[in-house]
Amino acid sequence: MNKLLVICGATATGKTELAVNCAKKLKSEVVSADSQLVYKGLNIGTAKPTLEEMFGITHHMIDIIEPKYSFSVSDYAAIAEPIVDGLLQNGKTPVICGGTGFYINSLLFDFSYGNAAADCAVRLKYQTVLEEHGKEYLYNLLRSIDPQSASVLHVNDTKRIIRALEIYEVSGKRKSELQDGLKCKREYFAVAIDYPRDILYERINARVDRMFDSGLIDEIAGLLAEGIDESYQCMQAIGYKEVLECLKNNKNESIMREIIKQNTRHYAKRQITFFKKLKNIVWLKPENASADIILELLNG
Repeated sequence: MNKLLVICGATATGKTELAVNCAKKLKSEVVSADSQLVYKGLNIGTAKPTLEEMFGITHHMIDIIEPKYSFSVSDYAAIAEPIVDGLLQNGKTPVICGGTGFYINSLLFDFSYGNAAADCAVRLKYQTVLEEHGKEYLYNLLRSIDPQSASVLHVNDTKRIIRALEIYEVSGKRKSELQDGLKCKREYFAVAIDYPRDILYERINARVDRMFDSGLIDEIAGLLAEGIDESYQCMQAIGYKEVLECLKNNKNESIMREIIKQNTRHYAKRQITFFKKLKNIVWLKPENASADIILELLNG
Protein backbone atom coordinates (compact mmCIF):
# COMPACT_ATOMS: atom_id res chain seq x y z
CA MET A 1 0.00 0.00 0.00
CA ASN A 2 1.78 3.11 -1.24
CA LYS A 3 -0.17 5.81 0.58
CA LEU A 4 -0.08 7.95 3.69
CA LEU A 5 -2.44 7.70 6.64
CA VAL A 6 -3.20 11.21 7.87
CA ILE A 7 -4.73 11.73 11.30
CA CYS A 8 -5.58 15.39 11.60
CA GLY A 9 -8.19 17.79 12.94
CA ALA A 10 -8.63 20.06 15.93
CA THR A 11 -6.48 20.18 19.03
CA ALA A 12 -7.45 17.99 22.00
CA THR A 13 -9.25 15.36 19.90
CA GLY A 14 -6.91 12.47 20.72
CA LYS A 15 -4.86 12.45 17.52
CA THR A 16 -1.64 11.31 19.17
CA GLU A 17 -3.07 8.22 20.85
CA LEU A 18 -4.95 7.25 17.71
CA ALA A 19 -1.85 7.68 15.53
CA VAL A 20 0.22 5.51 17.88
CA ASN A 21 -2.40 2.76 17.85
CA CYS A 22 -2.56 2.84 14.05
CA ALA A 23 1.23 2.82 13.70
CA LYS A 24 1.47 -0.19 16.04
CA LYS A 25 -0.96 -2.18 13.94
CA LEU A 26 0.70 -1.09 10.71
CA LYS A 27 4.20 -1.77 12.12
CA SER A 28 5.09 1.71 10.96
CA GLU A 29 6.15 5.10 12.32
CA VAL A 30 4.57 8.46 13.11
CA VAL A 31 5.55 11.70 11.38
CA SER A 32 4.42 14.69 13.41
CA ALA A 33 2.79 17.59 11.58
CA ASP A 34 2.68 20.10 14.41
CA SER A 35 4.42 23.44 14.13
CA GLN A 36 5.29 23.61 17.84
CA LEU A 37 6.42 20.04 18.50
CA VAL A 38 9.52 20.70 16.37
CA TYR A 39 10.95 22.84 19.19
CA LYS A 40 13.12 21.45 21.96
CA GLY A 41 12.12 22.57 25.44
CA LEU A 42 8.50 23.37 24.59
CA ASN A 43 6.87 20.35 26.14
CA ILE A 44 3.99 21.17 28.46
CA GLY A 45 2.33 23.95 26.49
CA THR A 46 2.49 21.93 23.27
CA ALA A 47 1.13 18.72 24.85
CA LYS A 48 4.21 16.99 23.45
CA PRO A 49 3.82 13.21 23.70
CA THR A 50 5.98 11.57 26.34
CA LEU A 51 8.03 8.43 25.75
CA GLU A 52 5.33 6.49 27.59
CA GLU A 53 2.65 7.90 25.28
CA MET A 54 4.70 6.95 22.23
CA PHE A 55 4.62 3.28 23.30
CA GLY A 56 7.89 2.53 21.56
CA ILE A 57 6.70 3.87 18.19
CA THR A 58 9.27 6.02 16.39
CA HIS A 59 8.09 9.64 16.12
CA HIS A 60 9.70 11.96 13.59
CA MET A 61 9.72 15.79 13.45
CA ILE A 62 9.65 16.25 17.23
CA ASP A 63 12.42 18.07 19.15
CA ILE A 64 14.44 18.78 16.03
CA ILE A 65 15.39 22.46 16.51
CA GLU A 66 16.34 24.84 19.29
CA PRO A 67 13.72 27.40 20.31
CA LYS A 68 15.86 30.34 19.18
CA TYR A 69 15.37 29.42 15.52
CA SER A 70 12.46 30.18 13.20
CA PHE A 71 10.93 27.29 11.29
CA SER A 72 8.81 27.51 8.15
CA VAL A 73 6.58 25.22 6.10
CA SER A 74 9.35 24.82 3.56
CA ASP A 75 11.78 23.88 6.35
CA TYR A 76 9.30 21.27 7.52
CA ALA A 77 8.81 19.81 4.05
CA ALA A 78 12.56 19.69 3.37
CA ILE A 79 13.09 17.46 6.42
CA ALA A 80 9.84 15.50 6.54
CA GLU A 81 9.50 14.52 2.88
CA PRO A 82 12.64 12.33 2.77
CA ILE A 83 11.43 10.61 5.96
CA VAL A 84 8.03 9.92 4.41
CA ASP A 85 9.54 8.69 1.16
CA GLY A 86 11.96 6.45 3.04
CA LEU A 87 9.09 4.79 4.93
CA LEU A 88 7.15 4.30 1.70
CA GLN A 89 10.17 2.78 -0.02
CA ASN A 90 10.51 0.33 2.87
CA GLY A 91 6.92 -0.79 2.39
CA LYS A 92 5.56 1.06 5.42
CA THR A 93 2.51 3.30 5.67
CA PRO A 94 3.64 6.61 7.23
CA VAL A 95 1.20 7.86 9.85
CA ILE A 96 1.06 11.64 9.59
CA CYS A 97 -0.31 13.13 12.80
CA GLY A 98 -0.98 16.75 13.62
CA GLY A 99 -3.11 19.82 13.42
CA THR A 100 -0.92 22.17 11.39
CA GLY A 101 -2.72 22.14 8.07
CA PHE A 102 0.02 23.79 6.05
CA TYR A 103 2.51 21.14 7.17
CA ILE A 104 0.14 18.35 6.15
CA ASN A 105 -0.59 19.99 2.79
CA SER A 106 3.13 20.25 2.09
CA LEU A 107 3.34 16.43 2.22
CA LEU A 108 0.21 15.77 0.19
CA PHE A 109 0.26 18.29 -2.64
CA ASP A 110 2.51 19.95 -5.17
CA PHE A 111 2.34 23.24 -3.46
CA SER A 112 4.74 26.15 -3.38
CA TYR A 113 2.51 28.22 -1.10
CA GLY A 114 1.65 30.80 -3.65
CA ASN A 115 3.97 30.08 -6.58
CA ALA A 116 4.98 33.72 -6.33
CA ALA A 117 8.60 34.75 -6.05
CA ALA A 118 9.70 36.49 -2.88
CA ASP A 119 9.95 40.25 -3.11
CA CYS A 120 12.04 41.72 -0.32
CA ALA A 121 10.83 45.27 -0.97
CA VAL A 122 7.18 44.27 -0.68
CA ARG A 123 7.88 42.18 2.40
CA LEU A 124 9.71 45.08 4.02
CA LYS A 125 6.75 47.35 3.24
CA TYR A 126 4.34 45.11 5.13
CA GLN A 127 6.83 44.63 7.94
CA THR A 128 6.82 48.41 8.29
CA VAL A 129 3.00 48.39 8.28
CA LEU A 130 3.12 45.86 11.10
CA GLU A 131 5.52 47.93 13.16
CA GLU A 132 3.62 51.17 12.64
CA HIS A 133 0.02 49.98 12.86
CA GLY A 134 0.11 46.66 14.71
CA LYS A 135 -0.80 43.04 13.97
CA GLU A 136 -4.58 43.56 14.05
CA TYR A 137 -4.34 46.20 11.31
CA LEU A 138 -2.13 43.88 9.23
CA TYR A 139 -4.54 40.97 9.72
CA ASN A 140 -7.56 43.07 8.75
CA LEU A 141 -5.71 44.22 5.65
CA LEU A 142 -5.34 40.60 4.55
CA ARG A 143 -8.94 39.84 5.48
CA SER A 144 -10.13 42.68 3.25
CA ILE A 145 -8.42 41.23 0.15
CA ASP A 146 -8.28 37.49 0.89
CA PRO A 147 -10.78 36.47 3.58
CA GLN A 148 -10.28 32.76 2.87
CA SER A 149 -6.56 32.86 3.64
CA ALA A 150 -7.19 35.08 6.65
CA SER A 151 -9.73 32.61 8.05
CA VAL A 152 -7.07 29.94 8.58
CA LEU A 153 -4.43 32.26 10.04
CA HIS A 154 -4.17 33.65 13.56
CA VAL A 155 -3.70 37.37 14.01
CA ASN A 156 -0.33 36.61 15.68
CA ASP A 157 0.94 34.64 12.70
CA THR A 158 2.36 37.78 11.14
CA LYS A 159 4.96 35.93 9.07
CA ARG A 160 2.34 34.06 7.04
CA ILE A 161 0.05 37.10 6.92
CA ILE A 162 2.83 39.15 5.37
CA ARG A 163 3.59 36.33 2.91
CA ALA A 164 -0.07 36.22 1.82
CA LEU A 165 -0.08 39.98 1.28
CA GLU A 166 3.18 39.70 -0.62
CA ILE A 167 1.75 37.01 -2.89
CA TYR A 168 -1.24 39.20 -3.71
CA GLU A 169 0.91 42.23 -4.51
CA VAL A 170 3.49 40.29 -6.55
CA SER A 171 1.15 37.98 -8.49
CA GLY A 172 -2.11 39.93 -8.51
CA LYS A 173 -3.88 36.81 -7.23
CA ARG A 174 -5.06 35.85 -3.79
CA LYS A 175 -3.08 33.15 -2.02
CA SER A 176 -6.27 31.13 -1.61
CA GLU A 177 -6.87 31.25 -5.39
CA LEU A 178 -3.39 29.91 -6.10
CA GLN A 179 -4.05 26.96 -3.80
CA ASP A 180 -7.04 25.74 -5.81
CA GLY A 181 -6.66 22.68 -8.03
CA LEU A 182 -3.69 21.27 -6.16
CA LYS A 183 -2.06 18.22 -7.68
CA CYS A 184 -1.81 15.37 -5.23
CA LYS A 185 1.79 14.15 -5.09
CA ARG A 186 1.21 11.26 -2.67
CA GLU A 187 -1.83 9.10 -2.21
CA TYR A 188 -3.35 9.50 1.20
CA PHE A 189 -6.25 8.56 3.43
CA ALA A 190 -7.18 11.23 5.97
CA VAL A 191 -9.35 11.03 9.05
CA ALA A 192 -10.36 13.48 11.77
CA ILE A 193 -12.39 13.00 14.94
CA ASP A 194 -15.63 14.95 14.89
CA TYR A 195 -16.43 15.80 18.49
CA PRO A 196 -19.60 17.79 19.25
CA ARG A 197 -18.48 21.36 19.80
CA ASP A 198 -19.43 21.48 23.49
CA ILE A 199 -17.52 18.28 24.27
CA LEU A 200 -14.51 19.48 22.29
CA TYR A 201 -14.46 22.68 24.32
CA GLU A 202 -14.63 20.69 27.55
CA ARG A 203 -11.64 18.64 26.40
CA ILE A 204 -9.72 21.81 25.53
CA ASN A 205 -10.47 23.38 28.90
CA ALA A 206 -9.37 20.21 30.73
CA ARG A 207 -6.15 20.06 28.72
CA VAL A 208 -5.28 23.66 29.59
CA ASP A 209 -5.88 22.95 33.28
CA ARG A 210 -3.56 19.93 33.06
CA MET A 211 -0.87 22.08 31.45
CA PHE A 212 -0.92 24.53 34.33
CA ASP A 213 -0.99 21.73 36.89
CA SER A 214 2.02 20.17 35.14
CA GLY A 215 4.11 23.35 35.40
CA LEU A 216 3.46 25.46 32.32
CA ILE A 217 4.44 28.69 34.04
CA ASP A 218 7.73 27.17 35.27
CA GLU A 219 8.47 25.88 31.77
CA ILE A 220 8.01 29.35 30.30
CA ALA A 221 10.03 30.95 33.09
CA GLY A 222 12.85 28.56 32.23
CA LEU A 223 12.72 29.57 28.58
CA LEU A 224 12.80 33.24 29.56
CA ALA A 225 15.83 32.56 31.72
CA GLU A 226 17.55 31.17 28.63
CA GLY A 227 16.79 34.38 26.74
CA ILE A 228 13.82 33.01 24.77
CA ASP A 229 11.27 35.81 24.95
CA GLU A 230 8.28 36.98 22.93
CA SER A 231 10.50 38.04 20.03
CA TYR A 232 11.07 34.39 19.09
CA GLN A 233 8.69 32.55 16.77
CA CYS A 234 8.15 29.62 19.13
CA MET A 235 6.83 31.90 21.86
CA GLN A 236 3.94 32.97 19.64
CA ALA A 237 2.31 29.60 20.25
CA ILE A 238 -0.98 29.57 22.13
CA GLY A 239 -0.25 29.00 25.79
CA TYR A 240 3.16 30.62 25.64
CA LYS A 241 2.32 34.08 24.38
CA GLU A 242 -0.60 34.46 26.80
CA VAL A 243 1.48 33.50 29.83
CA LEU A 244 4.22 35.89 28.74
CA GLU A 245 1.70 38.71 28.36
CA CYS A 246 0.12 37.99 31.73
CA LEU A 247 3.50 37.82 33.46
CA LYS A 248 4.46 41.18 31.96
CA ASN A 249 1.21 42.73 33.20
CA ASN A 250 1.14 40.97 36.58
CA LYS A 251 -2.10 39.14 35.86
CA ASN A 252 -2.91 36.10 37.98
CA GLU A 253 -2.97 32.47 36.92
CA SER A 254 -6.76 32.18 36.69
CA ILE A 255 -6.84 34.95 34.10
CA MET A 256 -4.05 33.24 32.15
CA ARG A 257 -6.00 29.98 32.12
CA GLU A 258 -9.18 31.54 30.82
CA ILE A 259 -7.42 33.50 28.07
CA ILE A 260 -5.58 30.38 26.88
CA LYS A 261 -8.78 28.32 26.94
CA GLN A 262 -10.59 30.93 24.87
CA ASN A 263 -7.76 31.29 22.33
CA THR A 264 -7.41 27.52 22.03
CA ARG A 265 -11.13 27.15 21.37
CA HIS A 266 -10.88 29.77 18.63
CA TYR A 267 -7.86 27.98 17.17
CA ALA A 268 -9.76 24.69 17.14
CA LYS A 269 -12.53 26.32 15.11
CA ARG A 270 -9.98 27.53 12.57
CA GLN A 271 -8.45 24.05 12.37
CA ILE A 272 -11.86 22.50 11.70
CA THR A 273 -12.52 25.08 8.98
CA PHE A 274 -9.16 24.29 7.38
CA PHE A 275 -9.54 20.51 7.41
CA LYS A 276 -13.14 20.61 6.17
CA LYS A 277 -11.57 21.70 2.87
CA LEU A 278 -9.20 18.73 2.67
CA LYS A 279 -10.32 16.50 -0.16
CA ASN A 280 -11.64 13.04 0.72
CA ILE A 281 -11.20 13.45 4.46
CA VAL A 282 -13.36 11.15 6.62
CA TRP A 283 -14.84 12.63 9.80
CA LEU A 284 -15.36 9.96 12.42
CA LYS A 285 -17.59 10.11 15.46
CA PRO A 286 -15.53 9.64 18.65
CA GLU A 287 -17.04 6.20 19.24
CA ASN A 288 -15.84 5.09 15.79
CA ALA A 289 -12.36 6.58 16.06
CA SER A 290 -10.44 3.35 16.59
CA ALA A 291 -7.37 1.97 14.87
CA ASP A 292 -9.29 -1.09 13.71
CA ILE A 293 -12.01 0.96 11.99
CA ILE A 294 -9.46 3.33 10.43
CA LEU A 295 -7.35 0.50 9.04
CA GLU A 296 -10.45 -1.16 7.65
CA LEU A 297 -11.31 2.08 5.84
CA LEU A 298 -7.68 2.49 4.74
CA ASN A 299 -7.69 -0.95 3.16
CA GLY A 300 -11.20 -0.64 1.75
